[in-house]
Amino acid sequence: MDFSGVIAIFFNTIAQATNDGGVLNWLSSKYEAGGLFMHPILGCLIVGLAFCIERLWTLTRSKTNTKKFILQVKRALDNGGIEQAKQLCANTRGPVASVFHAGLLRADEGLEAAEKAIIAYGGIEMGFLERGTIWISLFISLAPMLGFTGTVQGMITAFDAIKEAAQISPAIVADGIAVALLTTLFGLVVAMILQVFYNFIVSRIDRLVGDMEEASIELIDALYELKVKK
Repeated sequence: MDFSGVIAIFFNTIAQATNDGGVLNWLSSKYEAGGLFMHPILGCLIVGLAFCIERLWTLTRSKTNTKKFILQVKRALDNGGIEQAKQLCANTRGPVASVFHAGLLRADEGLEAAEKAIIAYGGIEMGFLERGTIWISLFISLAPMLGFTGTVQGMITAFDAIKEAAQISPAIVADGIAVALLTTLFGLVVAMILQVFYNFIVSRIDRLVGDMEEASIELIDALYELKVKK
């Protein structure tokens, strides 16, 4: 069974499960009519969404109540010193806790060493948060380019049909033009879907990075206050 047959079965299965096969049957028929380039366009959608879901899941797990966590760290510093604060950070999930833990590990060497550790580890955590987004960006660019390539192929098919028939009529060029329009349409739709996810993911990353930077300043202030008390 070829790939288009598998896709047709996939759409028919969803249609039967939802008892509303009108739209899905239409999509299935248009997908088959779109020709060869519909397969890589669909591949861009599937793989791109996989990366989006993975990033959203990771960012959701990375989210913490930053203000509450900062208060907990300050309380730990006041009650048990740096060791208790390190233990709290080690048992807390998220990039803010990881950055705090890196800074506290160097706190005994002075505020400057702690600050450098926070900056260095903050860059590492930012890299972890952004991991995979470059592939989403790639599929956003690739999907419409594949669609436009399919458009060129469709127009070549249409002109070849005209050449063979030695005449111009709607019936002769219909298949080629259909391929040209459908691949462009699906490529643009895939790019728009992935673009929405990409922008949302980037906004979540920016928010987490902002929380890390703000929290890091408060940690340095707390360490300074602890040093003054001693």
